[in-house]
Amino acid sequence: MSVQGSCASEFAKYAFHPIVPNAAEFAGMPRAYSGEMPGDGNPETDSEQDRVLAELRAREPIFHRPEFGTTRAEFERMTDAAFWEIGASGRRYSRDFVLDELEKRHTHPHADIWEVSDFACRKLAEGLYLATYTLLQDHLRLTRRSTIWRHAAEGWTIVYHQGTIVAGEELA
Repeated sequence: MSVQGSCASEFAKYAFHPIVPNAAEFAGMPRAYSGEMPGDGNPETDSEQDRVLAELRAREPIFHRPEFGTTRAEFERMTDAAFWEIGASGRRYSRDFVLDELEKRHTHPHADIWEVSDFACRKLAEGLYLATYTLLQDHLRLTRRSTIWRHAAEGWTIVYHQGTIVAGEELA
């Protein structure tokens, strides 16, 4: 089964909201939040949003936080069994391919400079969140990133990740 086919049934379980033209129809949709965005005034949901935002911000960019893992076994625990990724090139990568590459990368670690900005998070469904941010790597490569995270009793796992190169941006 292809990566796309194996994930289609996984994603079909979650209700993604279509874009709707009438602003009133947005009322029932989960809202995005970032560190700068005001809460809804409810201390319970505000504290949940703050907690989720802080926990996911600490884990991004994925696979580059040694405190969350540097071994294949740790990366396996970090990723959902149905995990897949679309790289900045537009190519699709399976979980096994990503795990193999991470294992190679961590046998010869090197320093990267990662600058994360515009971090935001949206609750998609119960226990399922979309984290988005901009990443500047080594002062040269600008990408927009999105990660779908699942939270369960065992902790956080990555379901999906995508990086897209931002073309035409001046970095100097």
